[in-house]
Amino acid sequence: MNIIETDLPGVIIFEPKVFTDGRGCFIETWSKQRYEDAGINVSFVQDNISYSAKGVLRGLHYQHPHQQGKLIKVIRGEVFDVAVDIRLDSATFGKWTSVTISEDNHRQIYIPPGFAHGFCVLSDEAIFSYKCSDYYNGPCEGGVRWDDPDIGIDWPITAPSVSPKDAALTKFSEISEDKLPRMEAV
Repeated sequence: MNIIETDLPGVIIFEPKVFTDGRGCFIETWSKQRYEDAGINVSFVQDNISYSAKGVLRGLHYQHPHQQGKLIKVIRGEVFDVAVDIRLDSATFGKWTSVTISEDNHRQIYIPPGFAHGFCVLSDEAIFSYKCSDYYNGPCEGGVRWDDPDIGIDWPITAPSVSPKDAALTKFSEISEDKLPRMEAV
């Protein structure tokens, strides 16, 4: 497994080994020991799958409290995946990083607790799968506008399909501090 550090400490890209022959391929997508050796010492409690069409943008979502770490992969298609550091006392507060994940490159990205997350679909469709380190908790749900100019994410699509809920999210600068995590709390 190839491990790629990003500009945001704790956000890690994994390239698992792919064993291919004329019949298809085999990929080990989760091994507790292997990921612990890479610094991901997390107990995942929930797995989610979402299906989206081309041009769909989901996010930027987070939970506070009850932050979730996420290990993300794409089963079908291709997505542009984004993590934003929203931890108030972090040296990278408000910074973002991205990676393209697809069924062809088999990449995974780990986004630790304390980050907002979003993605947009680049292929005709995408099946997106992720493990979570805490359960979904509706009252703890928060979000940031996908097109917030203060964050300045360089999305690869210009007119995404966004849910009414995501379109109504506020700018990062308008979120009160009590609605954001601190590093020591995650």
